[in-house]
Amino acid sequence: MNWKYFLIGVCSGVAGAFIVKEVKEATSRTKTISPEEVLEEVKIAFKKEGAISGSWINMDVEPYSQSPIQYRVYKGGISRNVNGQSEIYEFIADAATGTIIETNPIY
Repeated sequence: MNWKYFLIGVCSGVAGAFIVKEVKEATSRTKTISPEEVLEEVKIAFKKEGAISGSWINMDVEPYSQSPIQYRVYKGGISRNVNGQSEIYEFIADAATGTIIETNPIY
């Protein structure tokens, strides 16, 4: 066995493993959950406090900053009836995890 070829093979294997690891991490950072899935999660959260009468979500991912953290988010809204009154909320949800970052009532 020629040691030169053995060492070249080992070095190639290590380099290949490193490249695959970096590519996998880079793609996992840019993955997003579909807007439909995010909207379903938001609906589940709001249904705990009352029936939902309408909902919407912007299908485009937008940048959002909550200093010092940068997010890629979906924005949307929920309307529901509470004690005969209509309440409308806008929400901001993390596109990578679906976590609701912020909700605000719209008057």
